[in-house]
Amino acid sequence: MHDYWPGCGYSLLEKDAGGQLVVTDDFLRSLMERPELAPVAQSCADELALHRQLFDQPRAAVDPAQLASVRDEDARANYSVWLRFRQRLLAQPTLEASYLALFRGEGVDVPPVFVHQLTQVLLRHTLGGEATPMQARAAEMLFRSQRIAVQEDGRVMAADDEIVERHALSANFGSLGELLKQGGAPLRTAELDVLQAENAQVYWERDENHDLVVSLNHGEPALAALCRVLEGWVRHFLAAEVRIVVERTIDDDLWVWHVGLDAQASSVLNDLYQGRDVARERMAGMLGLFRLDFNQPGVMRPEIAGCPVYLAMAMDGEMRLKLKPQNLLLNLPLAQLS
Repeated sequence: MHDYWPGCGYSLLEKDAGGQLVVTDDFLRSLMERPELAPVAQSCADELALHRQLFDQPRAAVDPAQLASVRDEDARANYSVWLRFRQRLLAQPTLEASYLALFRGEGVDVPPVFVHQLTQVLLRHTLGGEATPMQARAAEMLFRSQRIAVQEDGRVMAADDEIVERHALSANFGSLGELLKQGGAPLRTAELDVLQAENAQVYWERDENHDLVVSLNHGEPALAALCRVLEGWVRHFLAAEVRIVVERTIDDDLWVWHVGLDAQASSVLNDLYQGRDVARERMAGMLGLFRLDFNQPGVMRPEIAGCPVYLAMAMDGEMRLKLKPQNLLLNLPLAQLS
């Protein structure tokens, strides 16, 4: 059993009888300590008073005049965003319901940083304390942007985008490819290690560093771990048992439904499904293809029950992978949503 990602605030939440997460005052207080909201030396008296009030009483109503009294324009805007986000969190009985509600209706109206933290918390819950190191690292891809490098030997490597940027700037390296040159100083200087079966346990010592690189090639453990993470994600939110495996190609006779796990993959899959030509560079950006099967086909729409659902992920033009795990929850062909 491992207690990983303590900084996300998971331990501050409670669970209801159904195993769903319930927002607590302590969790709201932890969000108030984010750098976007924490007071600074230049904070005016009204801002300090507002922060103190919301920290002491995290659910307290804030009068518009009180918010307007905060002198700094950026701080005022941050508090306005926070109050809207707090409203979204408290409008539903569980964190799971609040998370899903963010993506319905007129679209997301809160900053990505809050969405990513909720995703991390919910992944921590679905993975539990028995996650393998590779599963925990694969789960990071669902709430942290990844930088992709294709090495000369064909290996496709994924590293945390923020960490790569930080090391590249400090060490004067221009790309992840340079950071990962095999056998050279860049890898050691940047302190970016490749997570493999042989050194997997090191993850628990560095779970909040986000500085471990994984290979996304077919047959590598990271892709299999990602499949297990996504299975648990679907099981927890949709109460549906699914099996997800890595695929190489799509059998056209079975292709009736697909879900892109990011914007690029969605676009490519849509074009391929419609029979449109897809440029070589767009196809080269595809990083993974998966097949999802429901263990009980009866939970699917009757007209396609028993057919597989194909999933894909792809990097963008800047060699970044930005997965959207909500896509999998909102776009599966479930009978009750038909």
